[in-house]
Amino acid sequence: MSLIRKFSRRALVASGAAFSAAIGLAACAPPGSDGGDASAPLTGDPTCGEDAVVLSAYFETGFPLARALTDEFTRQYPNITFDIREDQFAVITQNAPRTLQDSPPDLMRLPQMSELATDGLLLDLDPYAEAFGWDAWPASQLEQMRVAEDGSRGDGPLYAMGLGYSMTGVFYNKELGAQIGMAEPPATLEEFDGYLAAARDAGITPVAQFNGGATGGLAFPLQALMASYGDTAAVNDWIFQKPGADIDTPENLAAAGHLAGWIDEGYFTDDVNSMDYSQMMSRFVEGESLFMFNGDWESGNLDAQMPGGAGFFLMPPLEAGGAIGAMSAPNTYGIAATAEHAECAAFFLNWAATDEQARTIGVETGGSHPMGPADGFMPEVAEDSVTAATLAAGATVSEADGAMDFIANATGSIYAQSWTPNLQKLVAGEQTPEGLLESVQADYESQVGD
Repeated sequence: MSLIRKFSRRALVASGAAFSAAIGLAACAPPGSDGGDASAPLTGDPTCGEDAVVLSAYFETGFPLARALTDEFTRQYPNITFDIREDQFAVITQNAPRTLQDSPPDLMRLPQMSELATDGLLLDLDPYAEAFGWDAWPASQLEQMRVAEDGSRGDGPLYAMGLGYSMTGVFYNKELGAQIGMAEPPATLEEFDGYLAAARDAGITPVAQFNGGATGGLAFPLQALMASYGDTAAVNDWIFQKPGADIDTPENLAAAGHLAGWIDEGYFTDDVNSMDYSQMMSRFVEGESLFMFNGDWESGNLDAQMPGGAGFFLMPPLEAGGAIGAMSAPNTYGIAATAEHAECAAFFLNWAATDEQARTIGVETGGSHPMGPADGFMPEVAEDSVTAATLAAGATVSEADGAMDFIANATGSIYAQSWTPNLQKLVAGEQTPEGLLESVQADYESQVGD
């Protein structure tokens, strides 16, 4: 899941249109443009060299972090420029297999990775990890981007790198919160329920949440509730396609039931199933809703649009002091297996995680923690800013070992074909919490071949 921009130009954080790749390339391409074995050790330090190079890139529309980084990279390395194509995440999901095969980009924002890796469409980045020292970083930074031969994630070769971590939680309007007596974020889920009810009873829209079109935005609060009720490691096992993993558990059923209760209580807007991401952002920024389930990629935007007016907290646990978890995953970018300038692309990814100016852009534009060494440079941020709150929340999740990948990333089509329609049916009263999880699990098993 990505990092950030002005809401009026915003694309969806995550959307998924189904496209199941059945394309196979004979083998991964070389780590450079001159042929060879992709898994062979690199000779010399990877670099972009001194000759003029144009890196081809396929990025996500509406998320300015990547472009901000490429602009700074060109400023520091004037011989390197970028030919950038952009699409919404849903379109990238559809196009990824064919694009990686037919017009392989040097850098690409990646949707779900398993099929792309096992079909040989992505470059194995382990030689670069060794050359640049990525293997000395905290292992948790890279494990979500490792794919084994059977398509399961968490182990195996490294097929992507992150431009920082994204993390979801709950943004709130401080002024509206004060009107219902919310002086600080809730400590328990019950307390949060009380604030939702108080907002509704005071005539304040509790939550404006996108769930329209091809995007099931209610997956954000659902996964946050899964963290409150259950085991984040078990959710990750399901996302990573570990053998025997099941999303249909008693804990997740309780979470889905809690979400259904919020729907029944009228905590979401009547048009939740037609609202898109930009509408959600606009309403929140304009003070038309108290809460919004969204990601830290909006921190810089909200600091600019609502200076001092917005706060952020993680979904609270069932009991005060209980386990904390959140969707927290790298914004994944990969290199096509047959990319022309793979070495330079890898050099850019390493620069983005280690250069001080690049890390500053990651925080100020992206709103979240950069990749890189545990003691890497971090810019100062204002103490009362949303960015400071999301960075602190990220540290809390890391300390609690509560990071989950996004449930939409379990397979290449699970979001569009299963989560989204079932969540929209749940809102419409055409699906039950039990039926939602049963349907998603059945689709998952058919897609992973279990």
